[in-house]
Order: sequence, then C-alpha cells, then structure tokens
Amino acid sequence: MNPILIEVLRGNAVESRHAGALAIVDASARVHTALGDVERPIFPRSAVKLLQALPLVASGAADAFGLSDAELALACASHSGEPAHVATASGVLAKLGLDENALECGTQWPGREPVLRGMLTRGEQATPLHNNCSGKHGGFVCIACLMARSRGADPAAVVRGYVGAEHPVMREVSAALSAATGVDVEQAPRGIDGCSIPTFALPLRALALAFARCATGQGLSDGNARAAQRLRRAVAAEPFMVGGTDRFDTRVMQALGEALFCKVGAEGVYCAALPGLGLGLALKIDDGAVRAAEAAMAAAAQALLRTEDELLRGYSHLALRNWRGLDVGALRPAEALRVALNPA
Repeated sequence: MNPILIEVLRGNAVESRHAGALAIVDASARVHTALGDVERPIFPRSAVKLLQALPLVASGAADAFGLSDAELALACASHSGEPAHVATASGVLAKLGLDENALECGTQWPGREPVLRGMLTRGEQATPLHNNCSGKHGGFVCIACLMARSRGADPAAVVRGYVGAEHPVMREVSAALSAATGVDVEQAPRGIDGCSIPTFALPLRALALAFARCATGQGLSDGNARAAQRLRRAVAAEPFMVGGTDRFDTRVMQALGEALFCKVGAEGVYCAALPGLGLGLALKIDDGAVRAAEAAMAAAAQALLRTEDELLRGYSHLALRNWRGLDVGALRPAEALRVALNPA
C-alpha cells in the first residue's frame, strides 16, 4: 500500500488523506528518491506530452512548417481552450493548408469557465480546436504532412486515422516513448486516452528517467536530445500555452522559467524535468485527485530547488476557503512526503 502523500485539513483536524507514490531519478537511472511503489505501471496520460512531441521536432516537421515557440509549447499542452490557444492551434493547421476537421481529438468545451460562459452567451459552438489536446494533435498532423511530402502523397490521405496505434505517426510517438523511458511500450498495458491516441501504463521510475533524460539529453539520441531542449525552451518562453489563466503549470513555469518543466496528467499524475539538477520526477496520487497532485508537485519542487517561493508554497499548503471567503482548512504534505523530500 502506498503511503499518504497529502493531507487535507478541516480546521485543525485531518479530513481526507491522499496516498500515492513518487520517483525522482537522474539520467543515469540512479534513484534519488523513491516513495511508494514506483515500479507499478500507471497511465501517465497527458503528463507525457513533452515525450509525445519529440518526433515533431526530431523529424524536422517543426522546421519544415515554421512552427513558433508558442506553437511548439501548445504541442506540449493541456490548455484551457482560451482564445489564444484556439488561435494558435488554428494557425498551425493553416500552415498545413488544413482546418480543424483534420484533428481527431474530438470536440471539447473550454475548461475555463468565463470563456465557456462567453461562448454560450454568444451562441458559439465548441470545435476540436477547443480540445485541451488540440496543440498536441496539431503536432501529429504536422508529422503526417511531412511524411506525405516525402512520399509525394496526398496529405489528407496520410493524416487520416493518425490516432490509430499502427499509423506511422503513432509508431513514431510510441518509439519516442520507448526510447526515453527504456520500456518497450508495445509490451506495456495499453488503453485509449481521452483524446483517442494510445496510452501506455509505465512505472513511475521509468517516467522519471525519461524526464531526467529530457532535462539533460543524456541517454537520448542526438535528435531527441535537441528536440527535448527546444521544446523545454519553447515552453519556458510561452508558458501560457501549456495551460492557461490561473493554471498550475503555467503559473509555476512563468515564475521559474527553464529551472522546471512540469506537466499534469489526468487522474493525479505529474511529471517534471529539472535541467539544472539533472533530475526527472514522476508522481501519482492513487485516488486521482489533481489538487493533491499539484500540492505534491509543489512540495517536491520546493525541496529540490531549495526555494521558499511563495507561489509553490501556496500550492503545497493550499488554503481552503468557503463561499464566504472564510478560511476553513488547508492542504499539507504528509509526514512520509516531508521526510522523503527532506531526509536530513
């Protein structure tokens, strides 16, 4: 059974507890910190979008279609569907001579409530461009279009069905995941992600290794090492694209720049790269609570970067307020997490 990582207080009493596991690894696969079962395969979901975007750059597609930092950052994003996100995703497709109909991620309403209310008030309909994965899928379409160009084929024909596990684009993405994690994903448990691409269950230790490799380039091919660095720098330059207004990933990377790349995944997952330390991190909250995952990620970043940053502490010790604005409780790292992160 995994240890308790985060406690939720109501007044001074513990109301809820969130168990989970955390792995911090360097690029040589040396384990820096292991808490809980870091060998049990988990679905990282959107936390691995950086890894899934490696072929976009390594293949030459990003250069072939002149993608900007904002467009590359959006390829690593789980965005809120705000106007800037939609416009950027649309811009990528325009460079390919395509529109939102090329995207196979599905239609999703914006995750940010004021944007959603505004659309409903104006009678607007959501499109695949509003999907939080539209940037990642735009990257996949770029790869497919480059493949079509090299073959002299019709781009629309090559793009069609790119979410399928056997499609050449997904084969490239799966190969990048295998190379970065050191796990043959073809042998891993497989499911279908919310945006319809394959998702693979992988150990936290292997995921942390992949992000350590992306932090340093060590253990990656030259092409993937350069791709990881370029993507990290694009995200540091355009962190709004990765999440959006008031989103954890955006706010933290706006504050810390290239010192930390972090990415949330559904069901309480976080992955992160810390280039200055040469470390990668992966964590999973067992019950899938994203709020607890953010608190654990913030606590880990504070400890590893040795910072008293108030933004991070605001997440690791999140104050809970009721609808009248009264303080009613807080989140805090549990003892097992505090000791693991600060063994001295």
